[in-house]
Amino acid sequence: MFSEFGKVLILFGLILVLMGLVFMAGGKLPVGKLPGDIHIQRGNFHFYFPLATCILLSLILTLVLNLFLRK
Repeated sequence: MFSEFGKVLILFGLILVLMGLVFMAGGKLPVGKLPGDIHIQRGNFHFYFPLATCILLSLILTLVLNLFLRK
């Protein structure tokens, strides 16, 4: 029971560290500006949907969670 709780705490810690690194990097990372992200601007209308970024983050999180939450 405690080993599972320890794995979850380590996972949350790693996620917080990664989020901190992303925030420290600020606009230097190409996240949100990848090819495949949808950006439409016409007059006063502005639409942005980071499709490629969402897919990339989903793949990374899936791999990390599978590594730590595997039984």
